Amino acid sequence: MMMLQAPHVYILIGFMTSLANATMFTTYAVYQVIALGLTPLQLLLVGMVLEVTVLVFEGITGVMADVYSRRRSVIIGMFVLGIGFLLEGGAIWLAEASPLLSAFMWLLLAQVIFGIGATFVSGADTAWIVDEVGEENAGRIFLKAKRIGLFGTLTGIALSVGLSALGPNLPYVTGGVMYVMLGVFLVFGMKETKFASAENGSFAVSHWSSMKATWLYGTRVFRRNPVLLMIMIVTIFGGAASEGYDRLWQAHLIVDVGLPLDDRFAPAVWFGLIAVLSTMLSLIVIWIAEKRIDMSSERVAFRGMLVLTAARIAAIVGLAFSSDFAGALAAVLLYDIVRTLSGPVYDAWLNLNIDSKSRATVLSMMSQSDALGQTAGGPFVGWIGSRFSIRASLVAAAVLLSPILGVYVRVLRRR
Repeated sequence: MMMLQAPHVYILIGFMTSLANATMFTTYAVYQVIALGLTPLQLLLVGMVLEVTVLVFEGITGVMADVYSRRRSVIIGMFVLGIGFLLEGGAIWLAEASPLLSAFMWLLLAQVIFGIGATFVSGADTAWIVDEVGEENAGRIFLKAKRIGLFGTLTGIALSVGLSALGPNLPYVTGGVMYVMLGVFLVFGMKETKFASAENGSFAVSHWSSMKATWLYGTRVFRRNPVLLMIMIVTIFGGAASEGYDRLWQAHLIVDVGLPLDDRFAPAVWFGLIAVLSTMLSLIVIWIAEKRIDMSSERVAFRGMLVLTAARIAAIVGLAFSSDFAGALAAVLLYDIVRTLSGPVYDAWLNLNIDSKSRATVLSMMSQSDALGQTAGGPFVGWIGSRFSIRASLVAAAVLLSPILGVYVRVLRRR
């Protein structure tokens, strides 16, 4: 198979993962809330198991990527992710076949496998492409990959709605197969030319000593760089807030706001339409950002994150207090657009402050910070939803985001 250039492979990865994720997650509430009947607390427990797994394994897999190979880490992750999603989709079948474990327990087991796979990919894919193309070009590629990925999202939305009508778990099964196929392609189509394996360095006395030295170097990078410490604080609080929103917004529309249901528009169709609107608007915003935003400027990236965080808070509060479907829809669309743009801006901002030697390790530590925030914040937000209401949970999620604004404002005043 002919080797593609690194930017093309990275963009293809973005397209395929967006396609698979949209296929699975567009109608996840139809599967988890309606078919399996999970409560708000159970939904957050599913997320907590996933994030605890990420918290435990992220540092290990990040160091492995820096010591041995980012390419190898990404490929392993794709196969493990595929197995996890296949198990999640098959949870309802496994529960029917074996009464020993409920579908909810199978779902939790799938989160463990899914989480381990995610840690192999997290950090390694970004570290790989930044090394291959250079820091000054990475921001532009992040934006382009996000834009192309949105086309995959559009395709996945249609697949999700169609498959969900045939069976509420089929989107997960299909998404798992896509991840496995992507792993097979990367075995032959992904190359690694700029990475120097740390295990061949002078300090590589053994595998474990190599990994320990890489991890310790990554921690020293954090101690020497106050900007990275600030980004870590932002990541922790952002994770705590996002877990509550991501797990509950569809349940909020179903239970509290109410969907305009009739024979033509089942819940899966409505969530598909919302996803299409969100993706189309995000495409326009990303296209404008590619033309107007200098992604190689740390100052531009920092100010962008400040504005986008304020917009996320406004969107979550707007959704929580919306009394009708139109208002709730506007808030959801605003949040999705902001989150889509925040991803590449955050990645560019972060990578401008990391050197190549420990890039995957530091990126994995950031993912651990996100997992820590989601692990700590998710159950708290879920308990509020079970004790009071889903609206109260969303307000709590917005409150958890507010300290980030304080961090940004403090840094701006110092500058």
